[in-house]
Amino acid sequence: MPLRTFGPRRTRVEVRKIFGVARILLALILITALVGDFDYVLGFATFVTSNFFSYFTVQSAIAGVVLFFTAARIAFRRPVDPPWLDILRVLVTSYMVVSGIVFLSIVIQSSTRDYTIEVPWSSQLLHFWIPTFALLDWMLDFGKARLTWKPLAWIVVYPLLWGVFTLVRGAGVGWYPYFFLDPVQVSGPLETVLYCALAVALMTGVAAGLIALTKLRWAPRWMSPTG
Repeated sequence: MPLRTFGPRRTRVEVRKIFGVARILLALILITALVGDFDYVLGFATFVTSNFFSYFTVQSAIAGVVLFFTAARIAFRRPVDPPWLDILRVLVTSYMVVSGIVFLSIVIQSSTRDYTIEVPWSSQLLHFWIPTFALLDWMLDFGKARLTWKPLAWIVVYPLLWGVFTLVRGAGVGWYPYFFLDPVQVSGPLETVLYCALAVALMTGVAAGLIALTKLRWAPRWMSPTG
């Protein structure tokens, strides 16, 4: 008895093109979210453009735009990603995912600190939806390069540079993007260190999970194994 099929089988080239189109859409949605978030905070009395671009979420989102466009271009041209691209995808995806987790924790804790945080559609896209789709893109992509564990040593480089810059800048302008970096809003330096260490640990854990997935070789059942 013949097995039932559920639609035409696609070649690897065709599936890679589908991923390329999806990544272009993700980049465009990410740009829309950034513009929408900028327009939202533009109405704040305390708004400063340099503050907006100092957020870790905004910086990682901008990196995500460049990365999605680059990954789309390569998906159109190559059946498998070059390792350097997927190393960058691991880093940026980890940053975006953890930014969402940190933002969610700040929203939850805001109720205990006598203030509330609104979550407009742009913030929902930046912090929750786009990181989720970036994870799905990584998990479902069969064209990933097989990575070693070495990128885990690089995961801390950008957050460390960003943290030093933010603390130095904050001391000068009197503004910090997140409450746990502001000496006025924490019980002491130890609390800041603990929050930062937790964020780095989360990034490392997410990156490790992403790298582990590259060691699995698979292709969708509906795709031609010889395409």
